[in-house]
Amino acid sequence: MTTDAVQEKIKELEERLEKVEANRSNLTMVLFSGDFDKAFAAFIIANGALAMGKEVTIFVTFWGIDVLKKPTMTGAGKNFLEKMVTMMRPKGTANLPTSKMNFAGIGPKLFNYMMGKKNITSLQSLVDTSIEFGVKIVVCQMSMDVMGIKKEDLIDGLEFGGVAAFLGSSFNSNTTLFV
Repeated sequence: MTTDAVQEKIKELEERLEKVEANRSNLTMVLFSGDFDKAFAAFIIANGALAMGKEVTIFVTFWGIDVLKKPTMTGAGKNFLEKMVTMMRPKGTANLPTSKMNFAGIGPKLFNYMMGKKNITSLQSLVDTSIEFGVKIVVCQMSMDVMGIKKEDLIDGLEFGGVAAFLGSSFNSNTTLFV
């Protein structure tokens, strides 16, 4: 092997190493669930990774969108089925059920009370902190279209995209989680 060929190989390896190191700073999550405890876990992980200097993207789809709804969201301007979905689904972090021990809505209130007693931040605070400090939250446009959810139904600071947005982020991450 000639000196030029060795140097070319070293350059190629250095470029590969740069790509690998660049990917170490990214975390991508899919938030599919609208359950309080699962959303809480997702935003705890997101804020933790952010505090460690990682770039974080959360792709929010189907029931996960409930976390990002404004509590004032209405069925105005929606067809019958979209109004039904709007009426039947929770709106915002304060109205999410827990995946276990929901007890007709008492479970989340119990958990919020217990968390408050132990000075654990609220889910809404975690969502706000994520947005404020740069977590990229991408809401699935297809899920929004299916359920008749409009951008103005959701909190501020979000981005909108499809599976390509998720895959692009995931391909550039070294960790992808599904919650």
